[in-house]
Amino acid sequence: MKIVCIGEVLWDVIGNEEYLGGATLNFAAHAARLGHTVLFVSAVGKDERGRRVLARMAELGLTTRYVRVLETHPTGVVTVELDAAGQPKFTLHHPAAYDAPELTDCEMAELLSPEPDWIYFGTLFQMSLPAKELTYKLLAAHGGARLFYDVNLRKDHYQPPLLRELMTRAEVVKLNEEEAGAIDGMFGRASRPVEDFCRAYAHEFGWESVCVTRGEQGCVLLLDGEFVEARCYAVHAQDTVGAGDAFAAAFVHGLGMHWAPMEIADFANRVAALVASRPGGTPPWTLEEVRALSKQPARSS
Repeated sequence: MKIVCIGEVLWDVIGNEEYLGGATLNFAAHAARLGHTVLFVSAVGKDERGRRVLARMAELGLTTRYVRVLETHPTGVVTVELDAAGQPKFTLHHPAAYDAPELTDCEMAELLSPEPDWIYFGTLFQMSLPAKELTYKLLAAHGGARLFYDVNLRKDHYQPPLLRELMTRAEVVKLNEEEAGAIDGMFGRASRPVEDFCRAYAHEFGWESVCVTRGEQGCVLLLDGEFVEARCYAVHAQDTVGAGDAFAAAFVHGLGMHWAPMEIADFANRVAALVASRPGGTPPWTLEEVRALSKQPARSS
């Protein structure tokens, strides 16, 4: 498939180590690993970290053509603190280059011809007006591409009106259980079972599919009216940075392959578990390892 991704690229600083990251970049890298043609739209600074981003993207098989290099903004950085279970707490630093992306008319035409199968977008990127305007311009011209929204809420970096706008534009949505509760709270709705959440929002916004990840409980998926719950896989988590983005890439892969809902959910759980077992947001992995993981004991949801 051809997938256009628009969003942030940055360095995750974990202790004394720096890992290439940003939800959108992580998604792009894992989608490329699954064999898809991925075009990534973002920006980096004209600095040492920016040069390392471009070099690492090339190593990951991602084109840098649509990544602007800016003298006016530094490359994005986020400080990540991990708790005892490997769960991350993010501190985002601004200004950041990904807040000021640019595309020429020629580049926009290239992205849309031939028509992409998917366009991916998230929340954080849209907090910058230039980034939001560029994203909406791309979404408005999407043609027949399916629009995938990975919610990825970051503390103090989202607003209820923005979430509603993005949810309205989406056709397929992925989020985690905590984010589902936060969205209900923002919209003044009582907490409810996750299936009710999925069905209510899919009906309200006309989504084709919605998936909610649930950590050690695996995930739930609603696709064309069919609701399934898929168990997780027991791994020793190094850190969970990027695991949700890997899950999203595997989710899109399964949808594109027209798999059954349970097959999609199980595959996405396995890919996410494998990534969580390794440090950084874009660690190397293979489909052979994903298949082998499926034979290990797993916890039921």
